[in-house]
Amino acid sequence: MNSQSEEFYNKMSTRRSIRHFSTEPVDKNILINAIRTAGSAPSGANRQPWFFALISSHKKKEKIRQAAELVEYEFYNNKAPQTWLNDLKHLGTNSSKPYLTEASALIAVFSRTNHEADGESIRTYYPLESTGIATGFLITALHTAGLATLTHTPKPMFFLNDLLGLDRAYRPFMIVVTGYPKLPIQVPNISRKFLPEIMSEY
Repeated sequence: MNSQSEEFYNKMSTRRSIRHFSTEPVDKNILINAIRTAGSAPSGANRQPWFFALISSHKKKEKIRQAAELVEYEFYNNKAPQTWLNDLKHLGTNSSKPYLTEASALIAVFSRTNHEADGESIRTYYPLESTGIATGFLITALHTAGLATLTHTPKPMFFLNDLLGLDRAYRPFMIVVTGYPKLPIQVPNISRKFLPEIMSEY
């Protein structure tokens, strides 16, 4: 068990967010298995409030990119305080998001406050917390399969509902960008906090 836990840590510690993706397509079964893994996550009262939209259509990705870049332009130019922009500066990010069309797939993650079952509206519990856990499972599954990922969270994201034909009971949570990295792989020069900074033992 110790060796398995060490091996898993070593595998996950190599995961890095990237912003330059290859256009090489990914086998859809790999993506579906990752979503199935996400669906195995724990949730409040087992309501499983998540919903995953797998998007590989280039036309659909183009529309999502256009809508997301409008939101991001507003953020970078009008909404973000200077301190936030300063914190982002070393990452070299801006309102242009080419990875939304370059990557093989986008997985739009939604959280649901209620859902229909047998013609009845069923309430969910802790929908955001549960969906966050499931998204962690999703990213882990994609990385374990050998794919690169990036989490993208433009706000607001209700353009996803309009473009995908989903009503507002589906609350946009995150876009997970995934595919093969573009070579040579480029990642920011950042580090992780040391263990004593993120935990205490009692």
